[in-house]
Amino acid sequence: MKHLGYVLSHLWHSKRRTFLTVSSIAVALFLFCTLRTVMTSLDAGLRASDDTRLVVRHAASLVFPLPLAYRDRLAQVPGVVQVGYGNWFGGYYQEKKNQFTQFAVDAPTLFDLYPEIVLGPAEREVFLRERTACIAGQALVDKYGWRMGDVIPITGTIYPGEWPLTLRGIYRASTPDANEDAIFFHWELVNEAMPEGRKNLVGIYWLKVSSPSDAPRVSAAVDAIYENSPQPTKTETEKAFQAGFIQMIGNVSFLLSILGSAIIFAILLVTVNTMMMAARERTTEIAVLKTLGFSDGLVLRLVATEAMLLSIAGGVIGCGLAFGIFRKVNFTAGGMFPNFRVLPETVGLGLLLALMMGLLSGLAPAIGAARLPIASSLRKVA
Repeated sequence: MKHLGYVLSHLWHSKRRTFLTVSSIAVALFLFCTLRTVMTSLDAGLRASDDTRLVVRHAASLVFPLPLAYRDRLAQVPGVVQVGYGNWFGGYYQEKKNQFTQFAVDAPTLFDLYPEIVLGPAEREVFLRERTACIAGQALVDKYGWRMGDVIPITGTIYPGEWPLTLRGIYRASTPDANEDAIFFHWELVNEAMPEGRKNLVGIYWLKVSSPSDAPRVSAAVDAIYENSPQPTKTETEKAFQAGFIQMIGNVSFLLSILGSAIIFAILLVTVNTMMMAARERTTEIAVLKTLGFSDGLVLRLVATEAMLLSIAGGVIGCGLAFGIFRKVNFTAGGMFPNFRVLPETVGLGLLLALMMGLLSGLAPAIGAARLPIASSLRKVA
């Protein structure tokens, strides 16, 4: 620690190089945290899944709906204790860029199926009673500055037209991975406005089963019932459904891992080159230090410490910016990435990478400085 002042003074003396090196590392770690958060955000749906919830959809694709008449038959399947349904709405608020998760749902069953949606009894009662009412997550309310009783105009895309919804409840999520960037409103409101050919159609059914062990049996029983019908079904656990949804957009995790690794590797090469240049420029200075009695080991530690400080500073800035910015802006990419927040684990991994970058970038220059011969180096003083 007594030589820390010397290291800091040298970094301060080379302000431009220090700034550019720290900035490069900060940008790399910011991008790493961003890419990593995309993956953890996609995985949030898997972590929030309940093993006792099943999803029933059309066997061909989510695009095709199922008849509302399936509801009563599904409720009679042994092992099913609750049946709910809903449609993905796919609208936007005021401008097309303001997109988030919107579901028209069977309101009476919503809270039994999803106990992680926490809403006060009074707000729940008003929501269930009022046909044009909606509830919104706390994160979404904070983002747009809504207040209880506000009319929220949603412009439909799948269901065209203006849909004014009255905010009657603000829910909180009981688990960190549950989505607070969503609006839920009454399926009946949408169904009543549909033309005859689009009435009484459901996008997804949700089934609650008694135990996770019942899930395979119930899934097979449901699909067997409608196997030869005009609208066959595919029933799977909520986790399997979420995993399938992620797979529809390709192997994102692999692609992002490759991109993140490439960014880190490129910046590592830049940092190594910068540190080696700095060490070569200080050949005479290092020789003088050795002449004054600085051991090879101490010189090695001084040069390595310099690299470590640069990398850690860049890591703290990059990871800190990612953590603060995405928490502040509540980025969701139009509902594609709910719960887009930089997790503490991601920050920790980013700082660990910064530490490793410091070790790797400082190792070669530090060894070179420690092995530097005094006599030949001092000949260059003239």
